[in-house]
Amino acid sequence: MPAQEPSPAAELPARLQRTLSAGMKGKPGSAAVMDARSGRLLASWELKVAAQRLVAPGSTLKPFVLQELLRLNRIAPERRVVCRRPLFIAGRRMDCSHPAEVTDLNSSDAIAYSCNSYFAYVATRLMAQEEAGLYHRLGFTSPTGLASTEIHGRVSLAQTPAQQQLQALGEWGILVTPLELLSAYRKLAVQRLEASAADPVFLGLEHSVQYGMAHSAANMSINAAGKTGTAAGPNTVQTHGLFLGYAPAEQPQIVLMVYLEQGCGSDAAAIASRIFAAYAESAPAAGRGAAK
Repeated sequence: MPAQEPSPAAELPARLQRTLSAGMKGKPGSAAVMDARSGRLLASWELKVAAQRLVAPGSTLKPFVLQELLRLNRIAPERRVVCRRPLFIAGRRMDCSHPAEVTDLNSSDAIAYSCNSYFAYVATRLMAQEEAGLYHRLGFTSPTGLASTEIHGRVSLAQTPAQQQLQALGEWGILVTPLELLSAYRKLAVQRLEASAADPVFLGLEHSVQYGMAHSAANMSINAAGKTGTAAGPNTVQTHGLFLGYAPAEQPQIVLMVYLEQGCGSDAAAIASRIFAAYAESAPAAGRGAAK
């Protein structure tokens, strides 16, 4: 009998690996794709880098901060906050990079547009111990088990309101590995499977890709959700870029991390777009979702 062609689903890991390798070739950094339900790695590039590099997470922390504030009823999801420019925190200029015409935002808008003013305003509604405890629970101080040799992140306890604000922006007192971020976003993806489509955290992540600061990750093949982050290391002004996200946005099947040691979050999101498209080409039709 003639050999049967492999099914699209069976070919998925190989297609993801080819696309991921092509997108990351020549770029310092790491990337990985994980099955959202099982936690199994489907494809990776320079996994050792993701397991052994400590980086400032930047704005990739914002969905978790918002989720905790909502869980504790410290902020109403529709409460609007004015975006202020210039924004200075402890002498550091932290102006938002979203369009200037976006002037006031509710909670889902704040995720979509990654508004520093919003998160600086709401961050001090958490106690310092609550904020640090959140990061410990997310696994930012323990190995993920995704690589044979890992280091783990470090979380400091904020001593001032300014340190709390900067920590919520991923710019002070927290260093994580890209693998720890991937594992944390998988937890978000699993929660999304049970959550309402109107949940402001998940709505914000979806809108971030559709028209917000992670729009470089969008493509016509699939509706994805995710968050970018751009931050500098503790001893350099050179920024690194991160994208963390999942697809399909409504029923996550894969979780993705792209970390670029040189660049910004939009650069990482552009690579993510290619990987999401590769998933859509091989995924079973029932699991794709549709781009909006």
